[in-house]
Formats: sequence, structure tokens, C-alpha cells
Amino acid sequence: MARMFGTDGIRGIANVHPMTAEMALEIGRAIAYVCRKHEKLRHSVAIGKDTRVSGYMLESALTAGICSMGVDVLLLGPMSTPGIAFITHSMRADAGVVISASHNPYQDNGIKIFSRDGFKLPDAMEDEIEDLITSGRIRDIRPTADQIGKARRVDDANGRYIVFCKNTFPEDQSLEGMRIALDCANGATYRVAPSIFSELGAAVSAIHCDPNGININDHCGSQHTEDLSARICEVGADVGLAFDGDGDRLIAVDEKGQPITGDHIMAICGRMYRELGLLKNNLVVATVMSNFGYFAALKRMGIQEGVSKVGDRYVLEMMQQKGAVLGGEESGHVIFLNHHTTGDGIITALQLLWAMRRSGQPLSELAKIMTLSPQKIINVNVKDKPPLDKIPELQKAIREAEAELADQGRVLIRYSGTQSMCRVMVEGPTEPVTDRLTRSLADTVRKCIG
Repeated sequence: MARMFGTDGIRGIANVHPMTAEMALEIGRAIAYVCRKHEKLRHSVAIGKDTRVSGYMLESALTAGICSMGVDVLLLGPMSTPGIAFITHSMRADAGVVISASHNPYQDNGIKIFSRDGFKLPDAMEDEIEDLITSGRIRDIRPTADQIGKARRVDDANGRYIVFCKNTFPEDQSLEGMRIALDCANGATYRVAPSIFSELGAAVSAIHCDPNGININDHCGSQHTEDLSARICEVGADVGLAFDGDGDRLIAVDEKGQPITGDHIMAICGRMYRELGLLKNNLVVATVMSNFGYFAALKRMGIQEGVSKVGDRYVLEMMQQKGAVLGGEESGHVIFLNHHTTGDGIITALQLLWAMRRSGQPLSELAKIMTLSPQKIINVNVKDKPPLDKIPELQKAIREAEAELADQGRVLIRYSGTQSMCRVMVEGPTEPVTDRLTRSLADTVRKCIG
């Protein structure tokens, strides 16, 4: 049976297993049971959500399940994933629950859990929660009378998080005189993001800040920057900042309306951190999906690279193992461990704005730190997933492609972790070379395992 928890919690279509009210109730009970292992007089779990209409249903079910196990609930309301992680740790809650499907469309939803220290729940604890549910053991544990938990709203949660974010920006700096365009994706940052940047002195022009339950990520936010680019040109903004639905990603857009990737952001901030003596172990961690141009830029700057599997939990795991403070993904999910326990789009934006202020250069100039190599990805549907390194014909084709690319590109072929699909990616010196090699390798994959 497939594991309930994926790399980023439990996710699916709202009101379809496992994203049902019945399952949320069970998950809440299991979370509460695991929490009660700590020696405390009263236990509590913080719950926050993004702006999806299904969030109300799942929030109520989780709350009922948690309270039924004798654990109190702190209701945070609409709040970003990193905001919930912060409040969980700040308010000494035993766990934090995020109801969100991140950048997915509104009909999806998800549940992910933070431990009391603000980090995502370890695999072992997720496995324990899943076993409590699937075995049915959790159903027979029922406190009664005054042992039942209570729920209360935390009215100042957003204010606490705003102060926290502002404190990650240098005290001797401000954003006065800077014009910033924001796209909040009709998601969890719609209240706090405009306040944070305006309170630091910027003139803010915000779009997609009117959630109605079904417009989250709808042709807006970090996945769709066209509206933000238009707003930048319309108001003459110095920079555009696009967040995803749960606020843990940032895609920035320069003053000319051109988006820059998470790879650009890591390279820009990595250079600044190194110059300031903040880049611990002279190391930045990225995933195998980061662009070849990013790795070339780090090499030119003399910064060491760490390369993890795809997924922010694997980036964080490697950062902790190797002692790095900066890491992330090309999708804009960037982690600054000197400031927070998880990726935070707003904190990432503040670090990028600091780099702009410090250098006195526009973002378009800073982005020249690296040149994106032409990249092409072809997804090949497969019936089975035999080990790729055990397929001689495919390995021969990979070696030949790598020999042709030499030090001007790379080949990455891997299975999808969630679909019956093999991803074939090539980065090369020119579009025609990249396209030809990708198509040839994809044909080989189809022939061998399609």
C-alpha cells in the first residue's frame, strides 16, 4: 500500500480520499496522540490554512479530532506555511498543522505537519501517525469530561509574524524610495505581505489579493507572472515579487518585467552572504534540478555546492548535515536557516531586496550573475520503473550524450516520485543541441521501458 505521506505531507482532491473530513478527523486524533507523549500539563496544536474553500471543512474536522484527544487547538486562520511554522515554535505548541496544497489549483488540498521546533515532521513520526490511523488503534482512545481539549483563535498571529519577518531585514536598511509590485496569488500572504513591505518604507502596488475560496493560484502567483510583469511596467516598479498559494515560494521579476528563478536568487544571495561572512562553510545547497548555469556561477565565485534530491525536505536535510545556512530549489523555494526553519517567500524576498539595496544595482543587473543554459524536459509515460543504471542501452545513450556535451551541459534522467513517468532532462550550449539530445534520449527510454 502506498505511503499516506508524500514529500510534502498528505495531498489530494478535497472531499475525495484521503482529503475528506472523516480522514482529517482521524489525522487530528493521531497528531494529538503523538503530541501527548511530551511531559506537559496542557498540550496544544496550532492550525492554519490557506484561502481554499475546502479549508473550512478540513479545519473543523482536524479541530474536532485534536480536541477529542484532550489537546487544545490554536486557530490561526489564513496564514502562510512558514508563518504557521513560526507561530508553532513561538507559542510553544506541540505541533503545527498546515491546511494547504501550495501552488496546486483550488480543488486540491493538503495537510502537512510541523514539529514543536518549527521543522517539518520527521518521517518516523509521520509513519507513527499513519500506523495509528490504518491500524484503527486511535479509535479506542477517548478522554472524557474536563480532559477534552478546547479551541481558541489567536487574534494576533498575523501581527506576530509580520514583526518576525521585518526583523530579518537589517535594522540599518529600509525600503524607502523603492517601488514594489506584489502578487499574492489570492493566497495565504494576501494580508501580511503588503503590510510588511510598506512598513519597511516601500511604495507597494499589490495584485491578486482578493481571495474568494476558488481563485487561489488561478493564473497568478509564482506559477504565472504575466500579470505581475504588466503591473511592473504599468506603475514603473523597481521589482516584482510573486508568492505561491501558501507563501513558501518566491519568483522575482525584474524592473523590465523579466522573471528570475530560485537559482538566480540563491546565487545572488550566496554571493552577498559570502561577502558579509554569513555563508557558513562557504556552501549553498540546491537540487539536481537546478540549472547548469547556476552551478557554473557558483564555481566561478568559488562557492561550494551541495546537491540533494528534489524536494525541500531533502534540501533541508542536506543543509543540516553539511552545516549550510542557504539552500533551495529553482522553483523559488529557498531556505535561510539563519532566519527560519523552512522556506519562506517573504523572507526570501527581503534577503533579495537587501542585496539590491546593498549593491545599488537593479535586479536585471544582479541577475547577470548567471546565465540560464538552454533546458528541455520530456516526460515519458512508463509501465514499470526498473533501475535505470541496469539498462545497458540507455546507459550507453547517456554516456554518448554526456561526451558530446562535455563541460557545456548535462543529462538528468529520473523517475517521477508521484507518477508513472520518467523525466528526461538535458541542458546544453544551444537550443538545437539540447532539443536533439533530449528527443533522442526520450526515444531510447520509450524503447527500453515505455
